[in-house]
Amino acid sequence: MPQMLPARFTELGLPFQRLLWSDALMLLALMVGQVAVPWWIAQAGGAADLAVYGVVLSAVSFITMPLLSPLGDRYPKRWLIAGALAAYALAACGTAALASWGHYALAALIALQSVPMLAMAVLSPAAASMVAELVPAQQLTRAIGVQQSAQSMGRLIGPAIGGAVLAAAGTAAALWLNGGLLIAAALLATRLPSQAIHAPASCRWWADLRAGLKANWAIPLERGWITVNFLSWIFLYPALAMLVPLKVQSLGLSAAWLGACEAALSLGMLVGSLGASEWWIRRQGRYATRIGSAVIQGLALAVAGWTTWPWLLVPAFAVAGLTNSAATLVGLTHRMLARPLAFRARMSAGSMMTSQVAGTLGPALAGVALAHWPVSTVYGVFALLGGFGALGLALIPGFRAFMALDNDAVNGWYQRAHPEAFVETPPRRSA
Repeated sequence: MPQMLPARFTELGLPFQRLLWSDALMLLALMVGQVAVPWWIAQAGGAADLAVYGVVLSAVSFITMPLLSPLGDRYPKRWLIAGALAAYALAACGTAALASWGHYALAALIALQSVPMLAMAVLSPAAASMVAELVPAQQLTRAIGVQQSAQSMGRLIGPAIGGAVLAAAGTAAALWLNGGLLIAAALLATRLPSQAIHAPASCRWWADLRAGLKANWAIPLERGWITVNFLSWIFLYPALAMLVPLKVQSLGLSAAWLGACEAALSLGMLVGSLGASEWWIRRQGRYATRIGSAVIQGLALAVAGWTTWPWLLVPAFAVAGLTNSAATLVGLTHRMLARPLAFRARMSAGSMMTSQVAGTLGPALAGVALAHWPVSTVYGVFALLGGFGALGLALIPGFRAFMALDNDAVNGWYQRAHPEAFVETPPRRSA
């Protein structure tokens, strides 16, 4: 398969190509599930069940993300990713079995879907930090852009397939497809390259956990960045997740429209990752791109929330996807390079953990708001608050100067600027 890729993919090396294929297949499976499961809940349980589902799963992820994040710095990432995908596949097949029996039970569904949250708590930090170990620092921006392209292909095709299968064969068929794709992704992940372990050999779970969280909090720039992202994500997460199927249903549209909206979002991300985001960064600089793209994303989602014209949903989500790609690329590259190798998985997990807290609060807040106002009002207001919340980045001391650094200068910058943040507390010894 790697030989089928264009030159911009292949010149980054065979190990990186395998990671690309694994990411693409995983995202393909993930997006099929993200179309099928929320649609089933929205149809069978309504907005209240969908809000409960989102809150509980975000809470599970919030708890497990920091607890399992030290694994990414201590064990081979290849087997962590493959094992996590295998557990995810088993849970997906269990969910498909429930749908095949025609048995909708929110408690059982939450229990099964909590397994993927555990799996992603292991997989996400490992996968997020792995790409920085496979390519030189000078090529990381390009590599992440290429990785986004592969992921976006999965995000693009997944919703289209999921929506089509839902419309043609029903929820059970879409969920079985999700399980089968995850099994294939797990098998493919076993062929990922084996990486060196950069953390100390001794196993100190609690010390590892504290060291990662301490590093995130002790660096003012990282602390401010996490805080702004947290506040924005409270509102953006519902606008990109639970409110989408409710908006589609409020317009009397079919599941195919939900798939089209998700596919448009992924198409925008793909366009961004194939060069539009890099062009934007070259024209405007990293600082202006990071803030401007987040604000435009909020405006695009507000249009999707307020419109009563179905055909406007698709271009609105496409713009949101493009701007999301630009914001992710410009921020992820610098933050990943700035972190020391031995802390990348743990610090990534700390950042993801705060996103999970926001992902817990967001659906709960949206559920309360939906009890008083229509979907269009809640959607539009949440989108604007999430988008304009990114303006807080401009208030973080040193943010503009940090974004002006090139990849060589930013590599390891956190440890050079704040060595005290990475002094690990030695383990206590019994008397």
